[in-house]
Amino acid sequence: MIDFEEELKKFQPSLEVEEAEEAIYNRDLTDMASILLEMMREKNN
Repeated sequence: MIDFEEELKKFQPSLEVEEAEEAIYNRDLTDMASILLEMMREKNN
């Protein structure tokens, strides 16, 4: 049987995941709500 507690102690995230996470969090991403608000502002001006 697998000892999940022991496996969790040995767990180390891969560098690829950490690099991807850093790249995602460091980007200035515009969400759909922001895009729609900008479009509405442009339409009303």
